[in-house]
Amino acid sequence: MTRLTSWHRLNRRICPSPLDPIRHPLLTQQGIQLWIKRDDLLHPQISGNKWRKLKYVLRHALSEDARGLLTFGGAYSNHLHALAAAGRQLPLATVGLVRGEAGSINNPTLSDARAWGMALEFVDRQQYRLRHTQAYLEQLAYRYPGYRIIPEGGSCSLALPGVAELWQELPPIDELILPVASGGTLAGLLSARPAGTRLRGYAVLKGKDWLAETVHRLFPDALQDPGWQLQLEHHGGGYAKCSAADRIAIAQLADELCVPLEPVYSGKALLGLFRDIAANHYAPGSRLVFLHTGGLQGARSQHNSKRSGRAK
Repeated sequence: MTRLTSWHRLNRRICPSPLDPIRHPLLTQQGIQLWIKRDDLLHPQISGNKWRKLKYVLRHALSEDARGLLTFGGAYSNHLHALAAAGRQLPLATVGLVRGEAGSINNPTLSDARAWGMALEFVDRQQYRLRHTQAYLEQLAYRYPGYRIIPEGGSCSLALPGVAELWQELPPIDELILPVASGGTLAGLLSARPAGTRLRGYAVLKGKDWLAETVHRLFPDALQDPGWQLQLEHHGGGYAKCSAADRIAIAQLADELCVPLEPVYSGKALLGLFRDIAANHYAPGSRLVFLHTGGLQGARSQHNSKRSGRAK
């Protein structure tokens, strides 16, 4: 039995996510059809865009007989959580470099990651900023020989084909809408965008210049592609920032749509979409799909930390 056998088994267990029609008075009023692609239901632990981005990263590491995978993330990182879960099932050793203090080691996200075998190393913010520099990456490669280093959020060239496969699960539509953070999911979707479908990414952090540059770096053809745009007005003040009023609005929207949402990624982006629909930014008759990228476990961790006075 080869190391890839476990990858094939895991891949076969992950079926296409549901595509659910959404009914809401605003959509009826504006004459818009909306579906939600429920990638949060792809897998209990490796959910959302995390599986799509990690799919071929994991396969490549196993095919090359890598000793393990090393990556980066915050204390509530969905990426760390998903990679740890995948590493346990394959099996493949995993290391997570965590931004912040070791006091968060027992939060739900990191407790799961440790239980699944991920080794955690905490670094301060100054050191964490070095994660893109060649010298620092070389130091890590020396300390962890045989490990493959994955960028924060899993956004790399090997992530694109897994994300691009999502188009095979969609009918013809006018526009696909999604939350955007590290840019890998948007780049992957752009790499196989059908000619008749536009892409609109709702930035969940402040990324006016560098976010588009990241998409261009991951998929250079995006520079010449007019079929996509970034919505930069709905980040709520920055990554993981959300006002009390917006939290209430997201919770209300989740109740109205019967879809679980969190205030960091999909909840923030979907609220932005509904506000733009109300502002007539989408033409009547539009057929839209919103991609729910998961992230619900991170909201679980943040909720618990705030209750105990340890907010991020």
